[in-house]
Amino acid sequence: MNLTPEQKELGRRNFLVRAGVGVPALAAFGAAAVARGPLHGGPVKAALIGVGGEGKMLLGQCEPNHISIQALCDVNPLHAKQGADALVGLGRPRPREYQDWKEMLAKESLEAVIIASPLWTHADITVGCLEAGKHVLCEKMMAWDVAGTQRMLEAARKNRKVLEIGYQRFYNPMYQAAYENVIKPGVLGDVYHIRLVWHRNGSWRRDEKAPSANYDPSPWGYPDWEHLVNWRLYWKYSQGLVAELGSHQVAIANWVLGTTPQTVHASGVIARYKDGREVPDHIYVTWDYPEDRTVTFSSIQSNAFDNYYEMILGTKGTLILSAESEAYLFHEGEDGGAAMSVTPKTGNAILDASASRVASASGGAGAAKASSLAADSLNPYRLEISHFCAAVRTGIPLLCGPERAQHSAAACIHANEAVKSHRLVTVSV
Repeated sequence: MNLTPEQKELGRRNFLVRAGVGVPALAAFGAAAVARGPLHGGPVKAALIGVGGEGKMLLGQCEPNHISIQALCDVNPLHAKQGADALVGLGRPRPREYQDWKEMLAKESLEAVIIASPLWTHADITVGCLEAGKHVLCEKMMAWDVAGTQRMLEAARKNRKVLEIGYQRFYNPMYQAAYENVIKPGVLGDVYHIRLVWHRNGSWRRDEKAPSANYDPSPWGYPDWEHLVNWRLYWKYSQGLVAELGSHQVAIANWVLGTTPQTVHASGVIARYKDGREVPDHIYVTWDYPEDRTVTFSSIQSNAFDNYYEMILGTKGTLILSAESEAYLFHEGEDGGAAMSVTPKTGNAILDASASRVASASGGAGAAKASSLAADSLNPYRLEISHFCAAVRTGIPLLCGPERAQHSAAACIHANEAVKSHRLVTVSV
């Protein structure tokens, strides 16, 4: 996707006109349900399990009027200490630190838990927290397998607790405005195809050092430090690029189309990084939807020119949502698009450490640039956490919800089955 400045200006103007709002109003779109002041009943007492890159970033988006972090838990004690130190640096009380989440649940008086641990642990930890009477905000993807997503859903229903999954696009004002004022009214006409792209130039491998020379991760299910720190590269713990990146985007495709895929075919290879990893570094997926609609996804780790975006192609127009910060709308016959650019406002290097966002920030020619429209790109994460807390306190509806997240997970899990089997696979939950 390569748009001229003139095309960008046209597309930006089209989007703002169709969204029916100016930039200040757009920045607040969808946030009305979450009070900016203290929640009635006080901040939700919560803990965070998994204080790695994503977990640290989430900590920084916990507004103290809405959530009070009582404890941190990570199998790497250095991560918990870093997170606790960073919260103190923000002027907040120091949380207690744990390695074992079950011990933490037994000792702490908590209302809710945020889970940002490796994918393969999501189902067991989420179900354990729900069974202990805690509300849960669990990071994406929902679970490593479809059975795990079902266990999570059933535990939430059985224990009557809030369960949200961390797809922050549903809390992004730009996406909300696009859905309500462009997609829902049918501005694009009939949509038969959606193109999802997430291209990067980097290995996805981490170089992090163990917390001590004799650190043994085997009690936590990892044979060595390499498998713990680079868990995303191994099938036992990960579902690869399609889960860590594509699941965000296919959730949006499902939302736009109002349905879920029926079948999937895919190919994936380890093209560039032949370093012992198991998951592909290049993957190409095609999901077939009802009524002859198709969604494609590609993720490569050898070129970042295209950056990442969702392109929704209709008979009357095209909508491009780029890098979670830019919106372009083109009517059929027009000449191309525009940017709503965002510059992240960071204040704490540790807490802004989300691996997926940092890895994507070097998007090269496709990356967003600062402009007078600059806003806080981490705002959707804050809105997501605050909305979760409001749901705990007042019962307001979630904007994503576990059912949507389950269908996104199923689409991605079955895509990997298609890669491994080299055949068309039925998508089911």
